[in-house]
Amino acid sequence: MQLYRIELPGPAVTKTLPTDAKLTLEVRRDRFNELATKGHLADWRRAFERGEVRATGIDQYLKLIVKVVEAQEERSRTRRARSHP
Repeated sequence: MQLYRIELPGPAVTKTLPTDAKLTLEVRRDRFNELATKGHLADWRRAFERGEVRATGIDQYLKLIVKVVEAQEERSRTRRARSHP
């Protein structure tokens, strides 16, 4: 398994050992490349739900990410509802 460091904002991706990582994602490289280049929020959510991607790390950070994703999905639903009378 190869480890990559992804720094945000950016992203800046390097093959250095992420000794100070706050979160770790486990995902096949081909699936990560696909999600990173073509994936939308819904694609990432499905990948997590199917077990294709797993995240571990600081619980507060994981909860914050879930909260931000849910808020974005709600904003998207609201925008679609307004644009389709």
